[in-house]
Amino acid sequence: MVNADPGAARSRATIRDVAARAGVSKSLVSLAYSAPEAVSPQRRERVRQAAEELGYRPNHVARSLNSMRDDIVGILVADSRNPVLSEIVDAARAALFETGRLGFVLTAVALDEDGTRLDIDLLSMVADLRPARLLIVGSVPEMRLVREAMPDARIVVASAIPVDLDDAPSVHADDAAGIGLAVAHLAERGHRRIAHVGGAGGPTAEARTRAFDAALAAEGLPPGRVGLSDFTERGGHRAAGELLDAATPPSALVASSDLAAIGALAAVRDRGLSDRVAVTGYDNTFLAGLRLVDLTSVDPGNAEIGRRAAELLSTDAPAAREHRIVPRLVIRSSSEFVAPTD
Repeated sequence: MVNADPGAARSRATIRDVAARAGVSKSLVSLAYSAPEAVSPQRRERVRQAAEELGYRPNHVARSLNSMRDDIVGILVADSRNPVLSEIVDAARAALFETGRLGFVLTAVALDEDGTRLDIDLLSMVADLRPARLLIVGSVPEMRLVREAMPDARIVVASAIPVDLDDAPSVHADDAAGIGLAVAHLAERGHRRIAHVGGAGGPTAEARTRAFDAALAAEGLPPGRVGLSDFTERGGHRAAGELLDAATPPSALVASSDLAAIGALAAVRDRGLSDRVAVTGYDNTFLAGLRLVDLTSVDPGNAEIGRRAAELLSTDAPAAREHRIVPRLVIRSSSEFVAPTD
């Protein structure tokens, strides 16, 4: 019987097909992908050429089911839409690629009627792939469950404080120094009524609020109010509005993230106070540099955080519990003006 569709797609090429085309054994083809340094350059080239002719791609997933894979790194991200976390992931993946490792990225957090939670189904899928190394980026809830699902994996946490993961090193900015830079900058411009937009969203948010209180004290300023907000634009807009509508509103707002700061800028604009209330953010994402936003922001060194986390993942040597990256302040028009006199 003649095939009615002569253009039907061929079945996917297998490792056996590549071995036959290259004139080598199946085990040598496998070795050419898993440990290329163990295969002579001539044979590697024969395997590469045969694979290219056949359209063969190694099945990383199938191989990972056999044993823990050291060339595959799972990357669990708290929120893939957050630009600061995306910058860290991009830098980490690039650094991992240089060591011959493949990083696959998945959003670890699910939303339901009770708020955010760890996506258990996704975590189970990652555990089934059996990566030997795992990077957690951002404040993922219930981190202990990650360790329970992958008890033997090397875990590193980036841009977050590891909770219930005593064996996992973390890489993050020195938040106390970063918030201190923002507060000192505003104090230099005459601001004395400085409020904070943040405090909600996990241990990192709480740490930045404590840093804000300490920075005010270090500058000899009176305690500031806190408008409770998570790291989102919506939260920042709501919290800033409440602070600005108070009987004695602040003349400056220090936000816990760029997104929250953008929400705060909108609240300031809504009230016609753009030339009277200064706003600073945290993360120095590309959003802060947009001309319409032009937001002063603490740069935590996102690329460096990603690279350093990848370095810690790529070694089996013991590592310090905490690795802090020194931040810097990027000053833009949202805070450059001097505080108005009352």
